[in-house]
Amino acid sequence: MDPMNTTNTLTTERLALRPWQESDAAALYEYAKNPNIGPIAGWPPHRNVEESLDVIRNVLNGPEDYAITLVEDPDTAIGAIALKLAGGSDLFPADDTTQAEMGFWIGEPFWGNGYIPEAARELLRHGFEDLDLTAIWCAYYDGNVKSARAQQKIGFEPVSVIPDVPVPLLHETRTSHANRMTRSRWQELQTR
Repeated sequence: MDPMNTTNTLTTERLALRPWQESDAAALYEYAKNPNIGPIAGWPPHRNVEESLDVIRNVLNGPEDYAITLVEDPDTAIGAIALKLAGGSDLFPADDTTQAEMGFWIGEPFWGNGYIPEAARELLRHGFEDLDLTAIWCAYYDGNVKSARAQQKIGFEPVSVIPDVPVPLLHETRTSHANRMTRSRWQELQTR
């Protein structure tokens, strides 16, 4: 599979991870306007549907960017998950095509259902099996307890704490915690 032309939908028992569509703008706005979602992850709440549409067109448009949807309602986005490939992350060299960085969030009404670990496990499988990656990184800022807990539950291992990381969309700096899942660790977790 050519990782630059991914248009596949990835499915789990409860979720469908599919490419973003312009028709998702209203659903994206519904969840991304919540001040409990974006600021903890480093981006401001969306102000209107037009801003959400712009984000779909210009941010959530990478080859491995997915809308998280429920299997029984695949037309309604409830969150986002992505793998940022070479050049899309500061956690590994920009020219390294064997690694990626995972990012995710889900709308507050869906918190506490285990959807993020379920989506992340499928994206890890896709990254290691279909894209032949050797490592997938994930990070969170100080204070983002939910993301820290989700990454730990998924099996990411701590690598470093990075102080004074620029958060350009919020015009500040924060401490970031970088975690990694290697392919060998992922394979080991599959046998448990």
